[in-house]
Amino acid sequence: MNEIDPQIQSEIDKLELPETSMDDVYKILKNYPKDVNIESNVAMTISRKQSVYDKTEGTHKDLDEMLEILSNSSDMQARWAVAKSHHTPSEILGKLAKINLVRALVATNPSTPKECLQDLFNDELIVRTGLTGNPNTPEKLLKLFINDNDRMVRIRVADNSGTPKSLLEILANDSDRDVEIAAKKRLGIDYETEK
Repeated sequence: MNEIDPQIQSEIDKLELPETSMDDVYKILKNYPKDVNIESNVAMTISRKQSVYDKTEGTHKDLDEMLEILSNSSDMQARWAVAKSHHTPSEILGKLAKINLVRALVATNPSTPKECLQDLFNDELIVRTGLTGNPNTPEKLLKLFINDNDRMVRIRVADNSGTPKSLLEILANDSDRDVEIAAKKRLGIDYETEK
């Protein structure tokens, strides 16, 4: 196991503190270009700030620059964090959509451009499944998913806030009870009285 330089470890320790500001996060990232340990920890810090703490803490005037730097990291964890961030610009998501193992996260991100989502439809199963829950997945793709043999795919489409009413009405008559219930919940139909 490689030992981490004490100065870098000190910066990583700082990144783990909730009170570390985004200004400090930016400075650390800029001071250690191409350091995989720093990039990984910066990505996790940004991700944590965007999901756990006050949402405004996860924003910064240089956030796009940080996400761009992290999207080019050799650290897969850093690229995953960028792919999941709803603050990631569409150009970066488009670039990440071409990287194996990151595409599934890009498929779930509502900020991913529709043309990118269209391209991801022909990808492997894990990527396609990510599309079923993305509210920006084009209707023509959701229409294909409602006929999928996998009931979990149909449930995810029924739970998807972007699924149009016309498709929910079809899923409300699905032969699988769980798919039917999920669709009826979204339609506001009292499925309990129909038992």
